[in-house]
Amino acid sequence: MNFNSIKPGILILGTVFLASCGSSDKPAQMAPPAATPVSVYTVAEEEVTTVDTYPGVVVALNEVELRAEVGGYVTGIFVQDGQKVTKGQKLYEIDRTNYLAAYNSANANLQVAKANHLKAKKDAERYTNLAQQEAVAKQRVDYAITDMVNAASQVAVAEAALATAKANLNRSVIVSPLTGTIGISQVKAGALVSPGSTLLNTVSTNDPIAVDIAVNQKDIPRFLKLQKNASTVKDSVFSIELQDKSVLQMAGKIVAVDRSVDPGTGTIKVRISYPNASGMLLSGMTCNVKVLNKAETRQLTIPYKSVSEQLGEYMVYVVGDSSKAQQRMIKLGAEAGQKVVVTQGLSAGEVIVSEGAQNVRPGAVVQPTPSTQENAVAKSAQ
Repeated sequence: MNFNSIKPGILILGTVFLASCGSSDKPAQMAPPAATPVSVYTVAEEEVTTVDTYPGVVVALNEVELRAEVGGYVTGIFVQDGQKVTKGQKLYEIDRTNYLAAYNSANANLQVAKANHLKAKKDAERYTNLAQQEAVAKQRVDYAITDMVNAASQVAVAEAALATAKANLNRSVIVSPLTGTIGISQVKAGALVSPGSTLLNTVSTNDPIAVDIAVNQKDIPRFLKLQKNASTVKDSVFSIELQDKSVLQMAGKIVAVDRSVDPGTGTIKVRISYPNASGMLLSGMTCNVKVLNKAETRQLTIPYKSVSEQLGEYMVYVVGDSSKAQQRMIKLGAEAGQKVVVTQGLSAGEVIVSEGAQNVRPGAVVQPTPSTQENAVAKSAQ
Protein backbone atom coordinates (compact mmCIF):
# COMPACT_ATOMS: atom_id res chain seq x y z
CA MET A 1 0.00 0.00 0.00
CA ASN A 2 1.19 3.50 -0.78
CA PHE A 3 0.78 5.50 2.47
CA ASN A 4 1.71 8.64 0.62
CA SER A 5 -1.64 8.45 -1.13
CA ILE A 6 -3.68 8.56 2.14
CA LYS A 7 -5.36 11.85 2.82
CA PRO A 8 -4.46 13.90 5.87
CA GLY A 9 -8.09 14.02 7.10
CA ILE A 10 -8.21 10.27 7.59
CA LEU A 11 -5.11 10.33 9.79
CA ILE A 12 -6.66 12.97 12.04
CA LEU A 13 -9.82 10.95 12.53
CA GLY A 14 -7.81 7.85 13.39
CA THR A 15 -5.83 9.76 15.92
CA VAL A 16 -8.97 11.09 17.52
CA PHE A 17 -10.52 7.61 17.61
CA LEU A 18 -7.45 6.08 19.27
CA ALA A 19 -7.34 8.85 21.86
CA SER A 20 -10.96 8.29 22.75
CA CYS A 21 -10.40 4.56 23.16
CA GLY A 22 -7.41 5.15 25.44
CA SER A 23 -9.36 7.45 27.75
CA SER A 24 -11.92 4.72 28.52
CA ASP A 25 -9.21 2.67 30.33
CA LYS A 26 -8.80 5.22 33.26
CA PRO A 27 -10.18 3.94 36.61
CA ALA A 28 -13.32 5.58 38.00
CA GLN A 29 -13.00 7.64 41.21
CA MET A 30 -13.51 5.36 44.36
CA ALA A 31 -16.35 6.18 46.79
CA PRO A 32 -15.40 6.55 50.51
CA PRO A 33 -15.87 3.29 52.56
CA ALA A 34 -19.10 2.95 54.54
CA ALA A 35 -18.91 3.43 58.32
CA THR A 36 -18.95 0.20 60.36
CA PRO A 37 -22.00 -0.04 62.65
CA VAL A 38 -20.97 -0.71 66.26
CA SER A 39 -22.26 -0.30 69.80
CA VAL A 40 -20.31 2.00 72.08
CA TYR A 41 -19.85 2.54 75.79
CA THR A 42 -18.86 5.69 77.68
CA VAL A 43 -16.16 4.90 80.23
CA ALA A 44 -17.08 6.03 83.75
CA GLU A 45 -16.11 5.53 87.36
CA GLU A 46 -18.39 3.62 89.69
CA GLU A 47 -18.42 1.75 92.98
CA VAL A 48 -17.10 -1.73 92.37
CA THR A 49 -17.79 -4.90 94.32
CA THR A 50 -15.82 -7.89 93.11
CA VAL A 51 -15.99 -11.51 94.22
CA ASP A 52 -12.88 -13.29 95.46
CA THR A 53 -12.90 -17.08 95.42
CA TYR A 54 -11.11 -19.21 98.01
CA PRO A 55 -10.96 -23.03 98.08
CA GLY A 56 -12.36 -24.23 101.40
CA VAL A 57 -12.79 -27.36 103.51
CA VAL A 58 -15.83 -27.91 105.72
CA VAL A 59 -14.89 -28.67 109.33
CA ALA A 60 -16.87 -29.29 112.49
CA LEU A 61 -16.65 -26.56 115.09
CA ASN A 62 -16.61 -29.27 117.77
CA GLU A 63 -15.47 -32.82 117.09
CA VAL A 64 -14.44 -35.54 119.57
CA GLU A 65 -12.89 -38.93 118.93
CA LEU A 66 -14.26 -41.69 121.15
CA ARG A 67 -11.49 -43.96 122.40
CA ALA A 68 -11.60 -46.69 125.00
CA GLU A 69 -10.10 -45.62 128.35
CA VAL A 70 -10.14 -49.18 129.71
CA GLY A 71 -9.42 -52.49 128.06
CA GLY A 72 -11.78 -55.36 127.44
CA TYR A 73 -14.36 -56.76 125.05
CA VAL A 74 -17.17 -54.61 123.67
CA THR A 75 -20.37 -56.00 125.15
CA GLY A 76 -22.84 -53.38 123.93
CA ILE A 77 -23.37 -50.82 121.15
CA PHE A 78 -26.41 -48.65 121.82
CA VAL A 79 -26.49 -46.32 118.78
CA GLN A 80 -26.77 -46.71 115.03
CA ASP A 81 -24.23 -45.32 112.60
CA GLY A 82 -24.90 -41.69 111.69
CA GLN A 83 -27.47 -41.22 114.46
CA LYS A 84 -28.14 -37.94 116.22
CA VAL A 85 -26.95 -38.14 119.82
CA THR A 86 -27.23 -35.94 122.89
CA LYS A 87 -24.65 -35.14 125.53
CA GLY A 88 -24.44 -37.92 128.15
CA GLN A 89 -26.20 -40.52 125.99
CA LYS A 90 -24.93 -44.08 126.44
CA LEU A 91 -23.06 -45.22 123.32
CA TYR A 92 -20.78 -48.23 124.06
CA GLU A 93 -20.16 -50.63 126.91
CA ILE A 94 -17.02 -52.64 127.64
CA ASP A 95 -17.13 -55.81 129.74
CA ARG A 96 -17.65 -54.52 133.29
CA THR A 97 -17.17 -57.78 135.24
CA ASN A 98 -13.60 -57.17 136.38
CA TYR A 99 -14.13 -53.46 136.97
CA LEU A 100 -17.22 -54.09 139.09
CA ALA A 101 -15.33 -56.69 141.14
CA ALA A 102 -12.45 -54.28 141.65
CA TYR A 103 -14.86 -51.58 142.77
CA ASN A 104 -16.55 -53.88 145.30
CA SER A 105 -13.17 -55.01 146.66
CA ALA A 106 -11.95 -51.43 147.02
CA ASN A 107 -15.16 -50.47 148.76
CA ALA A 108 -14.79 -53.35 151.24
CA ASN A 109 -11.17 -52.40 151.96
CA LEU A 110 -12.31 -48.86 152.66
CA GLN A 111 -14.84 -50.07 155.20
CA VAL A 112 -12.16 -52.13 156.97
CA ALA A 113 -9.81 -49.15 157.02
CA LYS A 114 -12.52 -46.93 158.47
CA ALA A 115 -13.29 -49.48 161.19
CA ASN A 116 -9.61 -49.75 162.11
CA HIS A 117 -9.32 -45.99 162.23
CA LEU A 118 -12.36 -45.73 164.47
CA LYS A 119 -10.90 -48.32 166.88
CA ALA A 120 -7.51 -46.60 166.92
CA LYS A 121 -9.18 -43.27 167.58
CA LYS A 122 -11.11 -44.62 170.57
CA ASP A 123 -7.97 -46.28 171.97
CA ALA A 124 -6.07 -43.03 171.69
CA GLU A 125 -8.82 -41.15 173.49
CA ARG A 126 -9.00 -43.76 176.27
CA TYR A 127 -5.25 -43.85 176.85
CA THR A 128 -5.13 -40.09 176.86
CA ASN A 129 -7.75 -39.95 179.65
CA LEU A 130 -5.88 -42.58 181.67
CA ALA A 131 -2.64 -40.70 181.26
CA GLN A 132 -4.30 -37.63 182.76
CA GLN A 133 -5.07 -39.77 185.84
CA GLU A 134 -1.52 -41.13 185.78
CA ALA A 135 -2.98 -44.61 185.37
CA VAL A 136 -0.94 -45.50 182.31
CA ALA A 137 2.52 -44.73 181.02
CA LYS A 138 2.89 -41.77 178.65
CA GLN A 139 4.70 -43.97 176.13
CA ARG A 140 1.54 -46.04 175.78
CA VAL A 141 -0.39 -42.91 174.87
CA ASP A 142 2.15 -42.08 172.18
CA TYR A 143 1.76 -45.56 170.67
CA ALA A 144 -2.02 -45.19 170.61
CA ILE A 145 -1.86 -41.81 168.86
CA THR A 146 0.59 -43.20 166.28
CA ASP A 147 -1.75 -46.13 165.58
CA MET A 148 -4.62 -43.66 165.04
CA VAL A 149 -2.62 -41.58 162.55
CA ASN A 150 -1.58 -44.71 160.65
CA ALA A 151 -5.18 -45.87 160.51
CA ALA A 152 -6.24 -42.50 159.11
CA SER A 153 -3.62 -42.88 156.39
CA GLN A 154 -4.96 -46.33 155.55
CA VAL A 155 -8.40 -44.81 155.12
CA ALA A 156 -7.00 -42.27 152.66
CA VAL A 157 -5.28 -45.05 150.67
CA ALA A 158 -8.47 -47.09 150.58
CA GLU A 159 -10.48 -44.07 149.44
CA ALA A 160 -8.02 -43.45 146.57
CA ALA A 161 -8.22 -47.09 145.50
CA LEU A 162 -12.01 -46.92 145.57
CA ALA A 163 -11.98 -43.73 143.46
CA THR A 164 -9.76 -45.44 140.86
CA ALA A 165 -11.96 -48.52 140.77
CA LYS A 166 -15.07 -46.38 140.44
CA ALA A 167 -13.52 -44.36 137.59
CA ASN A 168 -12.59 -47.52 135.69
CA LEU A 169 -16.07 -48.89 136.21
CA ASN A 170 -17.58 -45.67 134.86
CA ARG A 171 -15.15 -45.62 131.92
CA SER A 172 -16.38 -49.03 130.87
CA VAL A 173 -19.49 -47.20 129.67
CA ILE A 174 -18.78 -44.64 126.93
CA VAL A 175 -21.24 -41.74 126.73
CA SER A 176 -21.49 -38.92 124.22
CA PRO A 177 -19.42 -35.88 125.24
CA LEU A 178 -21.60 -33.50 123.21
CA THR A 179 -24.82 -33.15 121.25
CA GLY A 180 -24.31 -33.83 117.57
CA THR A 181 -24.00 -36.66 115.06
CA ILE A 182 -22.08 -39.89 115.54
CA GLY A 183 -20.14 -41.44 112.68
CA ILE A 184 -19.76 -45.03 111.51
CA SER A 185 -18.60 -47.34 114.30
CA GLN A 186 -15.02 -48.54 114.03
CA VAL A 187 -15.64 -51.63 116.20
CA LYS A 188 -18.25 -54.35 116.42
CA ALA A 189 -19.74 -56.08 119.44
CA GLY A 190 -17.26 -58.60 120.84
CA ALA A 191 -14.19 -56.71 119.64
CA LEU A 192 -11.25 -56.44 122.03
CA VAL A 193 -10.25 -52.84 122.69
CA SER A 194 -7.13 -51.41 124.31
CA PRO A 195 -7.13 -48.37 126.59
CA GLY A 196 -6.12 -45.11 124.89
CA SER A 197 -5.44 -46.56 121.44
CA THR A 198 -8.62 -48.11 120.05
CA LEU A 199 -10.83 -45.62 118.18
CA LEU A 200 -14.49 -46.48 118.66
CA ASN A 201 -16.20 -43.66 116.77
CA THR A 202 -16.31 -39.89 116.28
CA VAL A 203 -18.98 -37.43 117.38
CA SER A 204 -19.22 -33.94 115.91
CA THR A 205 -21.57 -30.99 115.88
CA ASN A 206 -22.99 -29.98 112.48
CA ASP A 207 -25.10 -26.92 113.28
CA PRO A 208 -23.39 -24.53 113.20
CA ILE A 209 -20.54 -25.77 111.05
CA ALA A 210 -17.44 -24.04 109.67
CA VAL A 211 -15.35 -23.71 106.52
CA ASP A 212 -11.58 -23.17 106.61
CA ILE A 213 -9.93 -21.11 103.86
CA ALA A 214 -6.32 -20.07 103.25
CA VAL A 215 -5.95 -16.30 102.84
CA ASN A 216 -2.89 -14.56 101.41
CA GLN A 217 -1.04 -12.58 104.04
CA LYS A 218 -1.58 -9.32 102.13
CA ASP A 219 -5.35 -9.72 102.71
CA ILE A 220 -5.08 -10.23 106.47
CA PRO A 221 -6.02 -6.60 107.36
CA ARG A 222 -9.19 -6.83 105.24
CA PHE A 223 -10.30 -10.08 106.90
CA LEU A 224 -9.58 -8.72 110.38
CA LYS A 225 -11.89 -5.80 109.54
CA LEU A 226 -14.54 -8.22 108.29
CA GLN A 227 -14.26 -10.17 111.55
CA LYS A 228 -15.05 -7.04 113.58
CA ASN A 229 -17.74 -5.71 111.20
CA ALA A 230 -21.21 -6.61 112.49
CA SER A 231 -22.82 -6.02 109.08
CA THR A 232 -20.77 -8.79 107.45
CA VAL A 233 -23.42 -11.40 108.27
CA LYS A 234 -26.33 -9.19 107.19
CA ASP A 235 -24.66 -8.36 103.86
CA SER A 236 -24.00 -12.05 103.05
CA VAL A 237 -20.34 -11.34 102.40
CA PHE A 238 -19.42 -15.05 102.57
CA SER A 239 -21.34 -17.44 100.31
CA ILE A 240 -20.53 -21.07 99.47
CA GLU A 241 -20.29 -22.65 96.04
CA LEU A 242 -20.62 -26.44 96.16
CA GLN A 243 -19.05 -28.89 93.73
CA ASP A 244 -22.24 -28.95 91.63
CA LYS A 245 -21.85 -25.15 91.19
CA SER A 246 -24.90 -24.42 93.34
CA VAL A 247 -24.43 -21.40 95.62
CA LEU A 248 -25.60 -21.26 99.24
CA GLN A 249 -26.33 -17.71 100.39
CA MET A 250 -25.78 -18.32 104.09
CA ALA A 251 -25.09 -15.97 106.98
CA GLY A 252 -21.41 -16.70 107.41
CA LYS A 253 -19.20 -14.96 109.94
CA ILE A 254 -15.52 -15.19 110.78
CA VAL A 255 -15.05 -16.98 114.10
CA ALA A 256 -11.26 -17.33 114.07
CA VAL A 257 -8.13 -16.12 112.32
CA ASP A 258 -5.16 -18.40 112.93
CA ARG A 259 -2.34 -17.23 115.18
CA SER A 260 0.41 -17.28 112.53
CA VAL A 261 1.17 -17.26 108.80
CA ASP A 262 2.42 -20.44 107.17
CA PRO A 263 5.92 -19.44 105.96
CA GLY A 264 5.85 -22.10 103.26
CA THR A 265 2.73 -20.77 101.51
CA GLY A 266 2.47 -17.19 102.79
CA THR A 267 -1.14 -17.80 103.81
CA ILE A 268 -3.10 -17.80 107.04
CA LYS A 269 -6.09 -19.97 107.95
CA VAL A 270 -9.44 -18.22 108.42
CA ARG A 271 -12.45 -20.10 109.85
CA ILE A 272 -15.95 -19.00 108.85
CA SER A 273 -19.02 -20.30 110.70
CA TYR A 274 -22.34 -21.04 108.98
CA PRO A 275 -25.77 -22.16 110.20
CA ASN A 276 -26.44 -25.68 108.94
CA ALA A 277 -29.91 -26.68 110.05
CA SER A 278 -30.57 -28.32 106.67
CA GLY A 279 -27.44 -30.47 106.96
CA MET A 280 -26.23 -29.50 103.47
CA LEU A 281 -22.66 -29.07 104.72
CA LEU A 282 -20.82 -32.13 105.96
CA SER A 283 -17.43 -32.22 107.63
CA GLY A 284 -14.67 -32.95 105.11
CA MET A 285 -16.48 -31.52 102.07
CA THR A 286 -14.54 -29.27 99.70
CA CYS A 287 -16.14 -26.11 98.35
CA ASN A 288 -15.40 -22.58 97.19
CA VAL A 289 -16.05 -19.60 99.44
CA LYS A 290 -17.16 -16.50 97.53
CA VAL A 291 -16.13 -13.32 99.37
CA LEU A 292 -17.53 -9.94 98.37
CA ASN A 293 -14.78 -7.34 98.05
CA LYS A 294 -16.04 -3.75 97.89
CA ALA A 295 -13.41 -1.30 96.64
CA GLU A 296 -12.75 1.68 98.89
CA THR A 297 -12.67 4.13 95.93
CA ARG A 298 -14.62 4.44 92.67
CA GLN A 299 -12.94 2.73 89.74
CA LEU A 300 -13.10 2.77 85.93
CA THR A 301 -15.10 -0.11 84.51
CA ILE A 302 -15.96 -1.28 81.01
CA PRO A 303 -17.96 -4.25 79.65
CA TYR A 304 -15.73 -7.31 79.60
CA LYS A 305 -17.00 -8.23 76.12
CA SER A 306 -15.42 -5.05 74.69
CA VAL A 307 -11.91 -6.31 75.49
CA SER A 308 -9.76 -8.18 72.95
CA GLU A 309 -6.74 -10.26 73.87
CA GLN A 310 -3.65 -10.95 71.81
CA LEU A 311 -0.64 -12.79 73.21
CA GLY A 312 -1.54 -11.88 76.75
CA GLU A 313 -2.10 -8.21 75.98
CA TYR A 314 -5.52 -6.57 76.34
CA MET A 315 -6.87 -3.85 74.07
CA VAL A 316 -10.03 -1.96 73.15
CA TYR A 317 -11.09 0.30 70.28
CA VAL A 318 -11.41 3.95 71.33
CA VAL A 319 -13.71 6.13 69.19
CA GLY A 320 -12.32 9.62 68.56
CA ASP A 321 -14.00 12.89 67.52
CA SER A 322 -13.85 11.94 63.82
CA SER A 323 -15.64 8.65 64.58
CA LYS A 324 -12.45 6.77 63.84
CA ALA A 325 -11.65 3.76 66.00
CA GLN A 326 -8.09 3.40 67.23
CA GLN A 327 -6.75 0.37 69.09
CA ARG A 328 -5.39 1.03 72.58
CA MET A 329 -3.57 -1.23 75.03
CA ILE A 330 -5.07 -1.37 78.54
CA LYS A 331 -4.38 -3.01 81.89
CA LEU A 332 -7.19 -4.91 83.60
CA GLY A 333 -8.07 -5.36 87.26
CA ALA A 334 -10.67 -7.54 88.92
CA GLU A 335 -13.88 -8.69 87.25
CA ALA A 336 -17.16 -7.29 88.57
CA GLY A 337 -20.05 -9.24 87.09
CA GLN A 338 -20.29 -8.47 83.36
CA LYS A 339 -17.71 -5.70 83.72
CA VAL A 340 -14.01 -5.48 84.41
CA VAL A 341 -11.93 -2.82 86.16
CA VAL A 342 -9.45 -0.89 84.00
CA THR A 343 -6.34 0.11 85.91
CA GLN A 344 -4.41 1.73 83.05
CA GLY A 345 -4.99 2.95 79.49
CA LEU A 346 -8.40 4.67 79.65
CA SER A 347 -9.91 7.80 81.18
CA ALA A 348 -13.44 8.60 82.30
CA GLY A 349 -15.56 10.05 79.48
CA GLU A 350 -13.80 8.24 76.64
CA VAL A 351 -15.96 6.21 74.26
CA ILE A 352 -15.05 2.65 73.34
CA VAL A 353 -16.53 0.04 71.03
CA SER A 354 -18.53 -2.38 73.17
CA GLU A 355 -20.02 -4.59 70.44
CA GLY A 356 -18.93 -5.24 66.87
CA ALA A 357 -15.21 -4.82 67.52
CA GLN A 358 -14.50 -7.92 65.42
CA ASN A 359 -15.60 -5.96 62.32
CA VAL A 360 -13.43 -2.93 63.09
CA ARG A 361 -9.92 -2.24 61.86
CA PRO A 362 -7.55 0.38 63.29
CA GLY A 363 -8.41 3.78 61.84
CA ALA A 364 -11.78 2.67 60.47
CA VAL A 365 -14.76 4.99 60.67
CA VAL A 366 -17.52 3.60 62.87
CA GLN A 367 -21.20 4.40 63.19
CA PRO A 368 -22.50 3.98 66.77
CA THR A 369 -25.98 2.56 67.01
CA PRO A 370 -28.45 5.03 68.53
CA SER A 371 -29.63 2.62 71.22
CA THR A 372 -26.22 2.32 72.86
CA GLN A 373 -24.56 5.61 71.98
CA GLU A 374 -25.26 6.93 75.48
CA ASN A 375 -24.85 4.44 78.28
CA ALA A 376 -27.39 4.88 81.05
CA VAL A 377 -25.28 3.15 83.67
CA ALA A 378 -22.28 5.36 82.95
CA LYS A 379 -24.44 8.49 83.18
CA SER A 380 -25.86 7.57 86.56
CA ALA A 381 -22.40 6.75 87.92
CA GLN A 382 -20.96 10.15 86.97
